[in-house]
Amino acid sequence: MSSSKKLELEIVALSHSVTQSHSYAVVLGEVNGVRKLPIVIGGFEAQAIAVALENMQPTRPLTHDLMKNMMTAFEVKLLEVVIHRIHEGIFYARLICQSHEDTIEIDSRTSDALALAVRFDAPIFTFENILDSAGLQIDENMPKEETEEKKIKTKMKSSDLVSMSLAELQQLLQDVLDREDYIRAAQIRDEINSRK
Repeated sequence: MSSSKKLELEIVALSHSVTQSHSYAVVLGEVNGVRKLPIVIGGFEAQAIAVALENMQPTRPLTHDLMKNMMTAFEVKLLEVVIHRIHEGIFYARLICQSHEDTIEIDSRTSDALALAVRFDAPIFTFENILDSAGLQIDENMPKEETEEKKIKTKMKSSDLVSMSLAELQQLLQDVLDREDYIRAAQIRDEINSRK
């Protein structure tokens, strides 16, 4: 695990992608902080998280419900989820589980880890260095006016990001954050990070 400071996150939003069909973003917010960590996930995982967040009871258990039922049957508790690494825009997570006297760390896709965290009401953590490199700071006091130029800019494809200067990327990042398009913001953030 990382040696930087461990920070708690909470799920603050689940949004549909405007730019990519069948893509969603789960937005994690820093507890007692202003940074947000948007993570692009698939439709199935978004559904699994939404079902648990809304306390819906499907007629048959979804995969993550089945996993929770099995863990509970074998007396395995999910203590916490830790998003411990980001590499080339992909987040890596671990489930910290307890079984009788043993504490076990299990590698997991971040989307699956979040779906289980919601079901177990387990805390979600990451590290300062991950929030520094991949988090987005959102100024709640920014006006949300949207000019025609901003609308055109946010419709650009990912390939268009490569041709933009760092200053243009920073401006575009602020524009899409003002519009709360976290998936687009994550793409721009990844392009900015790839140049560092």
